[in-house]
Amino acid sequence: MKKVMKQRFRLYRRNTSGRYYAEDNITGKQESLGTANQVEAQRLIHARNEAASQPALNAQLARTYLTAGDAAVGQRTWQFVMDELKCAKASSAEGTSERYKSAFDEEPFDALRNLVVIETRPETILKVLQNGTISTNVFMRRLHSFALGMGWLPWPIIAYKQWPRLRFKPRRAITTDEAVQLIEAEKDAEWKSFLELLWHVGAAQADLAAFTSDNVDWNNRTISYYRKKTGTFSIQRFGAAVEKILKRLPGTGPLFPRYAKFSSADRATRFSKRCKRLGIAGVSLHSYRYAWAERAREVGYPERFAQEALGHNSAAVHRSYAKGAKVTIPSLDEYEQQAGEKIVALPAAVGQ
Repeated sequence: MKKVMKQRFRLYRRNTSGRYYAEDNITGKQESLGTANQVEAQRLIHARNEAASQPALNAQLARTYLTAGDAAVGQRTWQFVMDELKCAKASSAEGTSERYKSAFDEEPFDALRNLVVIETRPETILKVLQNGTISTNVFMRRLHSFALGMGWLPWPIIAYKQWPRLRFKPRRAITTDEAVQLIEAEKDAEWKSFLELLWHVGAAQADLAAFTSDNVDWNNRTISYYRKKTGTFSIQRFGAAVEKILKRLPGTGPLFPRYAKFSSADRATRFSKRCKRLGIAGVSLHSYRYAWAERAREVGYPERFAQEALGHNSAAVHRSYAKGAKVTIPSLDEYEQQAGEKIVALPAAVGQ
């Protein structure tokens, strides 16, 4: 006698609502099928049981249905998604596409790039994340979201609550002593000027490397530019220290003709090597930006001016940059004296 295989799901109907439900015979979990139509409910419960008993066949059927609506669904690899995402970012802020290209060229993505998108298993993505860095996690999330948004994935491979948590390393500003060490040890005049201007201007390294004489307004003594990352306009006045540096640089064309041709990664590598040679750890070229924000806060520079100078759209972002500042709040009298305002004496009490 042929043994009848027990079905994974059973169908039942609730009298109160008239809707049909599916109950998992293994876990006991109950779930509404969202219908009060018996024929439709039976079709849905049959599909669930087929999926449970023959998962390989079910996956093939799903692929067949998807192919009917998208002929390329069975050939579209993650490398294709990477290339499309890089193209999409090429029209945004300058330098963004370069960051995506650099991220996707990293070794952890090699385990993923030639796989068909709809055939990717969650464990494959987890392997990529485990072998990568925080940057890998960030760009993998963006890649996954892009594929979903474009309709190349019918559903998430990993539920967003299941993604490994992003744990960023603490970031800090470069100290005055460290900045001086790097400048005094540097023999390349152009790179020395680059580091000095980073300290005084607080620009991102990609923005500063692209500076030309057009970014300097000698009449108004200002430096202005549009940030590559966000497109935000940044402007700040410069004093005697910056004037001295600018006069050493070319009067026309790029201010840093050699290092303007370097990629951000190459400049970062050069800086890292110099730091390692001097025993300086925990800083990057972006640490100059944190240092500028902290110095501004410590001396009471108005936050709205600091935001304008660094090109920060958000006050919250700016505060995160300056959070390491050690602030000593002066008395109101002292602040008025610094501002050149007269202190108004209180009138004497009657009888004194």
